[in-house]
Amino acid sequence: QVQPVESGGGLVQAGDSLRLSCAASGGTVANLGMGWFRQAPAKEREFVAAVSYTGTSTYYARAVKGRFTISRDNAKSTVNLQMNNLKPEDTAVYYCAVATARGAYSDSVMYQYWGQGTQVTVSS
Repeated sequence: QVQPVESGGGLVQAGDSLRLSCAASGGTVANLGMGWFRQAPAKEREFVAAVSYTGTSTYYARAVKGRFTISRDNAKSTVNLQMNNLKPEDTAVYYCAVATARGAYSDSVMYQYWGQGTQVTVSS
């Protein structure tokens, strides 16, 4: 099995940048897509970004497209999320997940393994 572990969250000002990292420990993630989801207080968990196994295909939620960049390093079993021009509405707990089925990357049911999350807080 795979156990994702997120890191890199923190408290920043609007317009600042953060880089989140997810290490998929406990096994290989070969042939599996990886993604990021987030959940703000009193809100449903929402899709943020995803990347295919090869790293050549990426997907972004409309709210973050153009500001966030997802990438992966299969040799290190790591996926990163570069977040630029952060906004207060980006404040949430960010979760890394590993896909175990083919389908829409934005669909949470495609992901079996989830990390515990890392807090991102953006002040205005």
